[in-house]
Amino acid sequence: MTAENQTMKRHLVFFGATASLLILAACGSTTTGTGTSNSPTATAAPSPTPTATPVITPTPTSTPVPPAPATGTVVMPRTVGSLGNILVGPNGKTLYYFLADTGTASTCSGSCAQNWPPLRTTGAPRAMGAVSQALLGTTKRADGTTQVTYHGHPLYYFIADSAPGMANGEGLNAFGAIWKVVNAAGMSR
Repeated sequence: MTAENQTMKRHLVFFGATASLLILAACGSTTTGTGTSNSPTATAAPSPTPTATPVITPTPTSTPVPPAPATGTVVMPRTVGSLGNILVGPNGKTLYYFLADTGTASTCSGSCAQNWPPLRTTGAPRAMGAVSQALLGTTKRADGTTQVTYHGHPLYYFIADSAPGMANGEGLNAFGAIWKVVNAAGMSR
């Protein structure tokens, strides 16, 4: 017998013996209904199985999109001296009615509008506090801009009110009529 045949014979014997032991280990154990074994069981040591490392893909999260900022001018109430709670614009300055205006049409333009600047807006005006949203509106001016109205009357600032809390235009007769501050009910004082 050659050396090569002897080596092959040893491998076959080893392989056969190993296979027989594995078969006996798998079949040699019986269990009863109680879960106990009637004979000892041989267990083969588990061989490590390569596992793939999972690729973690971040789950896209939904970020709420904030609403577009409101573009309309804000009108709110403010207590101004002895006049009580009156309407002011977004800069906190007092707003006025011009009693020469009839309905929503403005009659104040040119030098009048320089001294009594209209309260303009680029969107629907917004009410804050005790101001009624239902009483707010707009009107188109002769120059094409949009002016805020309240209770059907165009609203204006007065150039001499240099800071919030001032109402120097109250009761003035200028440009052909009286100028009045407005309360949240839409009435001049």
